[in-house]
Amino acid sequence: MVLTPEEWVRQHVLHFLISEKKYPISHINVEKQLKLHNTVKRYDIVVFNANGSIQIVIECKAPKIKINQQTFDQIAQYNFVLQASYLLVTNGLEHYYCQMDFENKKYIFLQDIPSYSATIEN
Repeated sequence: MVLTPEEWVRQHVLHFLISEKKYPISHINVEKQLKLHNTVKRYDIVVFNANGSIQIVIECKAPKIKINQQTFDQIAQYNFVLQASYLLVTNGLEHYYCQMDFENKKYIFLQDIPSYSATIEN
């Protein structure tokens, strides 16, 4: 595998999820396809709950890519299908964490995503 700038970011996010947030490796899925409006897209990382539902969708960009509304629109489209509770968008330098508010059809920015222990307590 070639270590592209985006892959470098993805590997650091995986390390963060496993080492810092204590998510089990078995709950993490990388670069899988999903069908969205008759097209096939690829998400970067998803983290599953113990019950198999998706807890977090993560979009990784190369460090030179600015995080903007278009980036959030991309992950929001993915989440229309995936229905994750949390979103994380990062370019390795800037990190944005959001919790979904499905009832009001918006996301709420957070300082961080929950650790694995916090997700199993709820």
